Amino acid sequence: MTRAVPGAAGIDAGPRGSSGAWPPVVFGIGLLVLWELVVRVAGVPAFLLPAPSAIAEEIGTQFSVILSTAAITGGNALVGLVAGFVFGVALALLATWSRLVGELVTPVVLAASAVPIVALAPVFTTMFGSATEIPRRLVVTVVVTVPVFVASARGLRQVRPVHAELMTALAATPWQHARFVRLPGAVPHIMTGLRLAAPAAVIASIVAEYFGGPQNGLGSRITAAAANTAYARAWAFVAASIALGLLFHLAGLLVERLVTRGRTA
Repeated sequence: MTRAVPGAAGIDAGPRGSSGAWPPVVFGIGLLVLWELVVRVAGVPAFLLPAPSAIAEEIGTQFSVILSTAAITGGNALVGLVAGFVFGVALALLATWSRLVGELVTPVVLAASAVPIVALAPVFTTMFGSATEIPRRLVVTVVVTVPVFVASARGLRQVRPVHAELMTALAATPWQHARFVRLPGAVPHIMTGLRLAAPAAVIASIVAEYFGGPQNGLGSRITAAAANTAYARAWAFVAASIALGLLFHLAGLLVERLVTRGRTA
């Protein structure tokens, strides 16, 4: 028989956790090197695929512009994310509180998920004007509402029978039932919806910028650079968009872990 050494698991967890980050880093570096070689050796035209070195040079040159435009796009994504999250959770609460409301709301939300951004953005721009950020934030709100609503409604419906019987025995009101039973039990599902919606908010914010409005975001800069045949510059703004999406994803993942850490322990 082998004896377990106290603290051995904790000692091994550190090196394994740190070594787990190396494979994607090595793969990414190797991919960039291969990309550079293919472009240089094969003579790929810049309008098809610029070299990573040219993109990096544009990032350095346009760094201040990238930061300012990323702040605009990220701000719109954040506002829409918060609004869509609150709206999605509220709709899920109403849908689980009343069967009639659920039958009315659920098809509408699911139908909203089938509406493409290319259709929403011009409509909102026409309604609210092209000199404001409201249309883009509304597009993000619609996109975020769907996954948050679906995940929240699923969690709110998963109530243990013993808890439901206890609240009935205590003559709890529907609001008390939701506050003390449904919401606490649905927190992991709600946080999963937030994590999934966070990067989608960035995508929606960038795509909405392609259809009018102030020319001050990452999406607008991508189209402007491509129209002026500055393809490396366009890819530099694409790289900034990817970084912004990863930042939102990591933020959503961090919030999910912080909120659900005590519940999964």
